[in-house]
Amino acid sequence: MVVHGGVFRDRVPLLSGVAPPAAPPRSPTRMTVWVRGTVQGVGFRWFTRARALAVGGLRGFALNLDDGRVQVVAEGTRRDCEDLLEWLRSGDTPGEVTGGTEIWDTPRGGYAEFEIR
Repeated sequence: MVVHGGVFRDRVPLLSGVAPPAAPPRSPTRMTVWVRGTVQGVGFRWFTRARALAVGGLRGFALNLDDGRVQVVAEGTRRDCEDLLEWLRSGDTPGEVTGGTEIWDTPRGGYAEFEIR
């Protein structure tokens, strides 16, 4: 697993830790992001699913956590995962994203589509 301590706040990435190694844009990958802010009760998971499907059929899920964050797990090409991450950072999401942390790993599979959990 490659841990990328990429934290974003106020829609601007603040990188900490070691950057992920360069990977070919079409290589399969798994991205897990924990998004902070006003992201529950505003349609955030629904719009995240719509974006994940629009960027190229990413598979995975968006899940509300008890502490108010949303966990997003996406598997697909590196380029498609990065596109979803950029959208999460963009300010075009519902609610208000104040920060987040992502990690990168190898795909585990097992997802038929991108789900809301």
